[in-house]
Amino acid sequence: MKKIALVAALAATAAAPAFAQSVTLWGRLNTTVESQKIGSLDRKMVLQNNNSRLGLKGSEDLGGGLKVSFNLEHGFESDTGAASGGTTFWNRQSNVELSGSFGAVRLGKWFPGSYFAVPDYVSMHNHDTGTSSDALYAYGDFPSSNKVAYFTPTVGGFSSELSVTAGEGTTKRSLDAAVNYDMGPAHAGFGYQKKGDFNQFAVRGLYEFGPLVLGGYIQRAENTFGGVKKNWNVWRASGMYVVGQSEFHLNFGKADNINVNDGAKQLTVGYNYNLSKRTKVYGFWTKVDNQAAGTYFPVSGMKAGQDFSSLAAGIRHNF
Repeated sequence: MKKIALVAALAATAAAPAFAQSVTLWGRLNTTVESQKIGSLDRKMVLQNNNSRLGLKGSEDLGGGLKVSFNLEHGFESDTGAASGGTTFWNRQSNVELSGSFGAVRLGKWFPGSYFAVPDYVSMHNHDTGTSSDALYAYGDFPSSNKVAYFTPTVGGFSSELSVTAGEGTTKRSLDAAVNYDMGPAHAGFGYQKKGDFNQFAVRGLYEFGPLVLGGYIQRAENTFGGVKKNWNVWRASGMYVVGQSEFHLNFGKADNINVNDGAKQLTVGYNYNLSKRTKVYGFWTKVDNQAAGTYFPVSGMKAGQDFSSLAAGIRHNF
């Protein structure tokens, strides 16, 4: 009996670390059927993927207030099953993080904090995915790989992130910063990004008036074109009205000229019906109106000056 008790005690001791770690498989399937029109071309029916993804995330409690966590995220085309990142399997996220009372330090690949603090936050209709996503916001080559970041603890509703991207190979170093404020119905954010000659900063605000939610942002961007540095502005306003399981969405954005006649406008009207916390059906109409030299393209294959519009219905399921 003593031997049996000893073996059981040793087995329990060996198994203890496994119970301190959690790993979760998760994902999202988001697909629409759309009637799309590009410029003067005929309308065509398209089965459209909207940033579907599959992920693994986990954490381990190290004791003493320390925790290590990881995120692995793979994007794929829900209409064909193909990977959306070419030969890169974990094309959306692959990072490890150590956190505690000091905040958190993260290493690896993930989307810029300035993006989540501003355009993603006010894109309430479809979480800034698919053809109704924000086509106007200036991203600056979207640096997401080879990053080191520090995340502050949340104090008084404020939290922030500062990340730098290593300049490996021919890739230029970049800096990304974000500050968020969330307290009750009031939400605000600031984002800054710099990579080479490109830099941008933006401020975002959002307020919940009961069932009515209003938000928007203003962005100022700068880059070099033909040896000349130029500035331009982008802004967007969005609104959502909630009645039971229904959501009614409206948003409008505008990008000013950078050179001559290369600005654009975007309008989206949408409706979501939440079947559960994980599943919704939705529909929208979106239009991007490019000026003669505008190059704001929601889909590939467009040419300067072409407009785009889509009438869509879809299903999104999280698991």
